[in-house]
Amino acid sequence: MARWFTSDLHLGHTNIIEYCGRPFHSVGEMNAALVSRWNEVVAPEDEVWVLGDLAMGRIEESLSLVGQLAGRKTLLAGNHDRCWAGKKGVTRELVAEWRGHYYRAGFETILDGCVEMTLGGRSVRACHFPYRGDSATHDRYLEHRPVDDGATWLLHGHVHESWRLGERMINVGVDVWDFRPVSEAQLVDVIATAT
Repeated sequence: MARWFTSDLHLGHTNIIEYCGRPFHSVGEMNAALVSRWNEVVAPEDEVWVLGDLAMGRIEESLSLVGQLAGRKTLLAGNHDRCWAGKKGVTRELVAEWRGHYYRAGFETILDGCVEMTLGGRSVRACHFPYRGDSATHDRYLEHRPVDDGATWLLHGHVHESWRLGERMINVGVDVWDFRPVSEAQLVDVIATAT
């Protein structure tokens, strides 16, 4: 069993093609490519962490694609996930209702915030948001970002094509990993090379 990480698929989001310069002519082509490339690397017994921003657009259609994605899936919700508890003004009841949709679509676990885990024997964090930086002109969602302790590596999404590697930060977003999940082994190599 392998472990994989990804983020910012934005399934069903037509405008993301232009916003991020994705090499697709339509949202249907993008969705099909994301599903195909995911399944090229992920086996049914593998574990996949989606670090937020899974789907947009017509959400029922977008979520229906989750069932086509191999592996046991955990969502660490991001600002564009309808089940994210960090959205201003959202009620617990609405979050619970949306989480039901995501669970029925095929997620085993849904989390908010940041989690700590071990990656290749090293303690790391995973969060949708980076320590610093954004895909916009200014840093947003500051209250939801992890605090940089000066030592711990962070796996994150949110910044799309802005960068792959920052200071103790690795963007696992599809825009910088050929539109497929990145393996734990690849991430261990990136950290080893950078330290």
